[in-house]
Amino acid sequence: MIIKENGWYYFHIRGDFTPVCTTEMIAFTRAHTYFKQLNTELLGLSVDSNSSHLAWMYDIYCKTGIQISFPIIADRNGQIARKYGMIANDISNTETVRNVFIIDDKGIVRTILIYPMNIGRFIPEIIRIVQALQMAECAGGSTAANWMPNQPVIVPPPQTFEALQERNEKIEKNRNGISWYLSFKEPPEKCIKENENQKFIE
Repeated sequence: MIIKENGWYYFHIRGDFTPVCTTEMIAFTRAHTYFKQLNTELLGLSVDSNSSHLAWMYDIYCKTGIQISFPIIADRNGQIARKYGMIANDISNTETVRNVFIIDDKGIVRTILIYPMNIGRFIPEIIRIVQALQMAECAGGSTAANWMPNQPVIVPPPQTFEALQERNEKIEKNRNGISWYLSFKEPPEKCIKENENQKFIE
């Protein structure tokens, strides 16, 4: 489901030449390789014009030597922002809130994060979410609180009383859970291989 081939990690930029967003542009560019390793691409969206995007990207390049490595959509009339619920109507009819959208290869939004205007996005957590979505999909389970790549995943709960009893017996034998509704399994080797080289430290 999540970003196996042509899916996009999609994030919104509040506006060009803003300080927090400038740091995010740089941080996302530095992390772009890690997203690509997860079959995930970056795409920016801003209500500013294409000319403004180019000027901003050029200014970043002149000041830092960093070339922004992903496209930015010029959503001048806010049509895309409104469809995704990014217009903060209680604040302004045109000003957008800062969002992250993780969209899978079927065009389904799998995760939405909303940030205050004065708080920058934490790139390692966004990468971890992509990894967790992919691992849960591959392993056929769920990921626990504070899950990190290659840790055990949660087994789906049993659907019958007989299966419940079997699950409790396995937990008693393997010490891999606390009760029938919460037990763990090691992810399949193929799932581990998909995640093993995707660790990111900023």
